[in-house]
Amino acid sequence: QVQLVESGGALVQAGGSLRLACAASGRTFSNNGMGWFRQAPGKERMFVAAISWSGGITYYADSVKGRSTISRDNAKNTVYLQMNSLKSEDTAVYYCAAARGSYYYTADYEYNYWGQGTQVTVSS
Repeated sequence: QVQLVESGGALVQAGGSLRLACAASGRTFSNNGMGWFRQAPGKERMFVAAISWSGGITYYADSVKGRSTISRDNAKNTVYLQMNSLKSEDTAVYYCAAARGSYYYTADYEYNYWGQGTQVTVSS
């Protein structure tokens, strides 16, 4: 059974940092692009960051650009999202996803495996 399990979500003060992790099991995703999305209460799920299969290409939503870094460790089948200078508007459930292809993708329909999400709450 293929699973993506996110961890690292927490309650943090504005200005703080968090590192989210997404561990995959059941198959390797070393040849697949990976992404992070988030969904705030009452809002649609939104793209946050994506990374190509090798980690050589990354892409960020404008809302997190300059404050976040996506990375991956293919040996561990794990992808990370480092978030700094957190703001209250970063509060959301963060989801990890694995894409069908090997590039980076911003559209959620490009992803066919999803984790259950991890809650990030930023207090102001």
